[in-house]
Amino acid sequence: MAALAAPPFAAFGQNPPTAPTLGKVTVAGWSKPISEITNLLVEPEKGFFKAQGVELAYLPGAGGGDAIRNLLSGQADVAFTDPGSFFMALDKGEKLVAIYDIYPRNVFNVVSLKSANITRPADLKGKKIGVYSLSSGTRQNLLVMLHQAGLKESDVSIVVTGLLNFAPLLQGQVDATAATDTGLVVGQRKGIGEVNVMPVSDYLNVSSDLFVVRESVYREKKELLKAFLKGYRDSAAWMIAQPDEAATLAGKYAIDGTNRDINLEVIRLRNASSLSAGGVGSLGAFDLDALQKGADAFRALGLITRQIKVSDVVDTSLLPAR
Repeated sequence: MAALAAPPFAAFGQNPPTAPTLGKVTVAGWSKPISEITNLLVEPEKGFFKAQGVELAYLPGAGGGDAIRNLLSGQADVAFTDPGSFFMALDKGEKLVAIYDIYPRNVFNVVSLKSANITRPADLKGKKIGVYSLSSGTRQNLLVMLHQAGLKESDVSIVVTGLLNFAPLLQGQVDATAATDTGLVVGQRKGIGEVNVMPVSDYLNVSSDLFVVRESVYREKKELLKAFLKGYRDSAAWMIAQPDEAATLAGKYAIDGTNRDINLEVIRLRNASSLSAGGVGSLGAFDLDALQKGADAFRALGLITRQIKVSDVVDTSLLPAR
């Protein structure tokens, strides 16, 4: 089904035709150019966005909050960010709109070595826990998990360990680490040994990442944004249909793409998280009920103070037709 849903040029490995240029779109990412976003990185070779008349640029970041800051500063047109960072910006009065659900599934977890005997959120009390950055989804999803056990951020010690944060876990610098499913796979392939994994989705299965824009850009650049989303959906459909090709190209374009087998495993995980219950044909579609639960949870956590009505800050009119 995935292969059938992919655009014809993706299915046959051909470059798409070029459309007249509508303009440039700079995406503020939460990460450096890593293998899980291979579908964005291969634009020079595959031309998914160029086919829609879009010149694509990628601005690396260190967490979803970083992506939002780069968006608000005007350095980017679109933020590739997590819902928590989106909610917190809205809480501060920023005028933002979510236009595409990149990963409808929660991919975050908290990992510890078996020897630490951390098997439930309550066991995290008094522990040192690694996060990618203080503005990352790893921290915000960790707080969601702590909340389930009646714990606050002050009940643990949060340590910034960077993206490849399993080395500090192995070295005993932290007792547990907040990560993503792909981060865990890389850690396991590099020999972290037996671990306990607590998926945040067991407590709050909210989207992991969204495309977010400023209201002003949304109003002024609808056609450009619509073309950007079409290019992105085609690129995502290609990676779902052609994971082996994507894993090979990750070795060329991703800074962490040196091991093709790991690339393939990471790409397959990210492909799975891209799919909603509707399958490939509904790439980008929002589950507003789940996203509302996320906003309500962040308010209950005290991470935001305002009541956010998700339907007021999500717009689906730019999504490509199925």
